Amino acid sequence: MYNLYVDNGVIIKPNVIAKGDSTTVIYNGLLYNSGADDVYLHAGYGNTWDNSKDIKMTKTYDGFEASVPVIGNQPLNIAFKDSANNWDNNCTRNYTFEVQDK
Repeated sequence: MYNLYVDNGVIIKPNVIAKGDSTTVIYNGLLYNSGADDVYLHAGYGNTWDNSKDIKMTKTYDGFEASVPVIGNQPLNIAFKDSANNWDNNCTRNYTFEVQDK
């Protein structure tokens, strides 16, 4: 699966994610480029953001990074916010990744 959001500064590894795995998200998008000191990844599954949670990302050479356990079988939705509560949600479309069966 091609990572559709590289140009937005959102990289997910591996490109194909499956329930029960863990995925690494690297973010160097809008909030990073605006000088955010802290970034939180907001993740949930499906249209209603089931099992949603916020994960504080670690600042690295490549941007901000976090590991996300893949616990749902519906698409994984991701948005980002900084400590001032500014959001990067892909212009309200969010960053959505399909979850594959193993």
